[in-house]
Amino acid sequence: MNAFLLLTGGGALVILTSHASVEDAALLRKLSAKGIDKFLSCRVPIELAKARYGAHFDLVVEDLAEADDLRVLDYNGDRAFKRFGFEELGPLTVHEPFRPEIITDER
Repeated sequence: MNAFLLLTGGGALVILTSHASVEDAALLRKLSAKGIDKFLSCRVPIELAKARYGAHFDLVVEDLAEADDLRVLDYNGDRAFKRFGFEELGPLTVHEPFRPEIITDER
C-alpha cells in the first residue's frame, strides 16, 4: 500500500492506493474519473500516514481491496496539508496530462 499527498486545483488530499506510483495509468484514470487531471504529489511514508491518522487510517485500509484500489484518507485540504512537513515527504511529482491554454482576464 502507498500513500500520496496530492495538491490539486480543489485543494490538498491524501490518498491510499495499491498502485506503486501515482503515475500508474490505471490510477490516473481513476483520479481523472474523480475530476483530478492535474496535480502535484509527494509520497507519504505509509508508517507516517498511519501514525498521523491513527484509527481513521485503519478504517480506510480495511475498505481497500484489489478491486477498489483507491481510497481518500483525507479530503479536507487544510488538514491534509498541515499533517505533514515538506521534509517528511518524498520527491515532488508533477502531473499535467495536457498543456492547457493560457486563460487571461480580458476586462
